[in-house]
Amino acid sequence: MELIQQLVNGISLGSIYALIALGYTMVYGIVKLINFAHGDVFMVGSFVGFYAITVMDLSFIPALLISMATCAIFGVLIERIAYKPLRNATRIAALITAIGVSLLIENGLIYIRGAQPEAYPNNVLPMDKLDIFGVSISSQSILILSVSIILMIILQFVVHKTKIGKAMRAVSFDSEAAKLMGINVNNTISATFAIGSALAGAAGVIFGIYYIKIEPLMGVLPGLKAFVAAVLGGIGIIPGAMVGGLLLGVIEALVSAAGYSLWRDGVAFVVLILILIFLPQGLFGKNKREKV
Repeated sequence: MELIQQLVNGISLGSIYALIALGYTMVYGIVKLINFAHGDVFMVGSFVGFYAITVMDLSFIPALLISMATCAIFGVLIERIAYKPLRNATRIAALITAIGVSLLIENGLIYIRGAQPEAYPNNVLPMDKLDIFGVSISSQSILILSVSIILMIILQFVVHKTKIGKAMRAVSFDSEAAKLMGINVNNTISATFAIGSALAGAAGVIFGIYYIKIEPLMGVLPGLKAFVAAVLGGIGIIPGAMVGGLLLGVIEALVSAAGYSLWRDGVAFVVLILILIFLPQGLFGKNKREKV
């Protein structure tokens, strides 16, 4: 029974990693850029949700939507100001810029509001215990998992059934050919950043409700773990990011259940090393030959 409870906790945690990982994998699929500032967008979303709940006195869903909208706009601004001029730059230059943007966001927030942590109210979602097949599961965990799954389903619909989704897939496959077909590549890339950032904002609110405490540097570790999840599933592949996030959350939960909770953060990087050694293309990726 304890194992089942840990699996539920792991899937709930993994859904947060998956939502963040989707932003990494979408941006990489379009512009072949690892946006290491994405974890800080997640952090901003958490604070936006916190102030929406505590200052504006909103409930969970309105706070979630405001956080997603704010982060979507924030993501577009980051892309237009910082990343657009670097599309043809070397990967090292793009990486340095991404790290610089991350540090700017973190220290900018610390300058504006200070470094002190905040705590989400513990009554945002009901804390009832549900008895399912003899296992006591928090209703909060079920609601969080349900919201995450709904967001992932909506993303799949957008990518496969809408005009902007088709444009994103075309640009990901061949941006030059997409441009010749009349697709506005700049707007498509901005839309990709907006969608990925909105999902990170949702993950920030869910994280705050689940773990209570938030602070300006909170995006670093979940951001790195979400990157591991994206690599695990196959960077650039949307279903891979979902599965990778859920799988990583379950692995961490099982490590904790085995009595090695101090190692739960380190296990993500062990997974990354093993994937890079034995399966560098990820679970859903394919080996591609590069012409020299």
